[in-house]
Amino acid sequence: MKFGGTSVANLDRIRNVARHVKREVDAGNQVAVVVSAMAGKTNELVDLCRQASRLHDAREYDAIVSSGEQVSAGLLAIVLQEMGVDARSWLGWQIALHTDSSHGAARITEIDGDRLIERLEMKQVAVVAGFQGISPDNRIATLGRGGSDTSAVAVAAAIKADRCDIYTDVDGVYTTDPRIVPKARRLGRISFEEMLEMASLGAKVLQVRSVELAMVHGVRTFVRSSFDDPDAPQVGVDNLPPGTLICDEDEIVEQQVVTGIAFSKDEAQISIRNVPDRPGVAATVFGPLSDANINVDMIVQNISPDGSTTDITFTVPQTDYDRAMKVLEDGRAELKFGVLEGATDVVKVSVIGVGMRSHAGVAAQCFRGLAEKGINIRAITTSEIKISVLIDSAYTELAVRTLHSLYGLDG
Repeated sequence: MKFGGTSVANLDRIRNVARHVKREVDAGNQVAVVVSAMAGKTNELVDLCRQASRLHDAREYDAIVSSGEQVSAGLLAIVLQEMGVDARSWLGWQIALHTDSSHGAARITEIDGDRLIERLEMKQVAVVAGFQGISPDNRIATLGRGGSDTSAVAVAAAIKADRCDIYTDVDGVYTTDPRIVPKARRLGRISFEEMLEMASLGAKVLQVRSVELAMVHGVRTFVRSSFDDPDAPQVGVDNLPPGTLICDEDEIVEQQVVTGIAFSKDEAQISIRNVPDRPGVAATVFGPLSDANINVDMIVQNISPDGSTTDITFTVPQTDYDRAMKVLEDGRAELKFGVLEGATDVVKVSVIGVGMRSHAGVAAQCFRGLAEKGINIRAITTSEIKISVLIDSAYTELAVRTLHSLYGLDG
């Protein structure tokens, strides 16, 4: 069971979390819990680090910001003990959850669940501080924003849990953002692959790395609301409570062609015009961007009628836009391009569904539907299970609603 920052924001909410945990213990389940820091606490600690020094030591930063989860884990263990549930808190290094040495954005390399399994078999609830592990230099390392989701899936894999329940402030994964499309439906089940695309293309329900980890280790993950009444009946569709099960594609009997519509506003478009067309021109453009750790997504290349020059258009995260423009401007002498243009008022809208593999015409339907609404497509990228289009941000809501209806997703 994993509980995010809003779920443990204060003592009343921690008591509510404890009731959820006690319900599972009373049902005879062996329970491990992963908690985030109380809502706002991590931001507060990050600000203190910045005030202390703008160029602070990343290892000390990790020691400071990881303390928020330590408080949550200790408080939840105390509240559970008060309720008569045997519980103890665990920090990342005590398990131990091993990471690489990238302090502030570490990746999990290994986790040994034997000590937790021993305690679980003794009917003791393990309350684990999320977001943290221990690096090769024997220092605390944090996993980056949203890292508690990743901690939870890693712990679930290590102890061979039947399921990893992610309790959050929404009651599942929806076909799209319900704030944009009121008719959006909660999905009963979604495949790992689809959830990975949804998470990476704008859906904020789960951290991308946690979905990757769940897919690799086959950890069935259940997204549900921590604000549901802990005493409410726990059996709904497929003997599951209200929420969304992220699982293997084989577990989904009735698979729709399109599962959901995602969108990302964190996009910027860059166009380089009149570049001399010669072998290696793309490498010359994208090499320096890669060296600057700027991720390039959609790429469109057009050749001039006489074949002498080419135009290259691509997208980068909006946060990297200014750096990308500077890198290209600095390389103007080598690239010999004519014009450098950019735009930040763009959005990427994506149609996602494993059913696309076996159904033709999904892309044509998308393009036709947008054209009928007068929405111009700036760039397109596709994979086996997704189609992404780049459009003007002014048309975001219209495009999402149009595609949501077009593929029969309206509830």
